[in-house]
Amino acid sequence: MIQNTTSPHTTSPRYFAISNDEIANMFEQVADLLEIKAENYYRIRAYREAAQTIRSLERAIIEILKCDGRAGLEKLPHIGQHLSLSIEELLQTGELSLLKLLLAEVSPEDVFKLIPGIGDVLAHRVQQELGIETLEELELAAHTGKLDTVPGFGSSRTRLVRDALETILNRSSRQRMRVNRWREIQTTYTVPPVGLILDIDAEYRRLAGAGQLPMIAPRRFNPTGKRWLPVMHTERDGWWFSALYSNTARAHELGKTHDWVVVYYEHNGYQGQCTVVTETRGERRGQRVVRG
Repeated sequence: MIQNTTSPHTTSPRYFAISNDEIANMFEQVADLLEIKAENYYRIRAYREAAQTIRSLERAIIEILKCDGRAGLEKLPHIGQHLSLSIEELLQTGELSLLKLLLAEVSPEDVFKLIPGIGDVLAHRVQQELGIETLEELELAAHTGKLDTVPGFGSSRTRLVRDALETILNRSSRQRMRVNRWREIQTTYTVPPVGLILDIDAEYRRLAGAGQLPMIAPRRFNPTGKRWLPVMHTERDGWWFSALYSNTARAHELGKTHDWVVVYYEHNGYQGQCTVVTETRGERRGQRVVRG
């Protein structure tokens, strides 16, 4: 549930009623994903220490931001300028853009390894034998008995996985409910014009084709660790965009990894994403269209 923390006659920002524990949990998830990607040790430690600080506070961090602004956040131990901006983003939008990007880059097997009781071998078995890619699918497998069919999963380990997933996914569901409700309330100028998205798509594909963009090595569907995925960050008309080819299982299955372009966008704290594809049917066949 969203609390409107300001008078309707003011222009002060509204904030999501996100608890200190929830913010700390998301920072810890960021640290886990950065660790999976073998990112800089000090960056990982910064998110873990910030999570500890936030969890130990007696005062709600949302109240600190409302009363003292980002300067108040930066006075807290282990919360500098960068992390104070992340906290503000989270409280204003209900989402953490870095967490979304990390989840898009990390493979399902790596995500499964975040669950107690699942290591490298079992994560690989789950993905290969059950063909699942999300924690929601893993939870369903744990409740329907499918997980028990994977070698290495007995009743005790499955129960441990089920309990861990219940905690993690309940937290994620509450976050999604807040985000969806916020989008119902704030609908003006939260989505860039289709023409602008198509311009970003065209620029990305042109620069990618010319080899003029930095390349990353995605963790998913990339067993050799090759740097093949070009990434573009740009600003247009007050919107910030990040664009990259789709690295989903479906894109690989259909051979669309160099056709489908995922575009992330942000404007005044509002964030979202869509995918631009080449239409294969109807009157617009062969044209670029926006999905989502």
